[in-house]
Amino acid sequence: MVRTLYVGNLPWATRAEDLEETFSRYGEIISARVITDRQTGRSRGFGFVEVADKDADAIIAALNGTEFQGRVITVNEARPREERA
Repeated sequence: MVRTLYVGNLPWATRAEDLEETFSRYGEIISARVITDRQTGRSRGFGFVEVADKDADAIIAALNGTEFQGRVITVNEARPREERA
């Protein structure tokens, strides 16, 4: 099983590789991505990391509220995307 974690308050310069490197210290990482603006290509300041189900709670506990590249990040389980009107 895989769980998707939301990672918020990321610095603009954060890359998916940075997330993978940091999160892999705490468990098995399937994938990581930083969400970018369609028009500008610039980071929107958040991303998602897919992790092994067995490691998700430990990763959240280890990283939520910690400093990452100079900013305090939020890490929690991602909620399903809501339908747009």
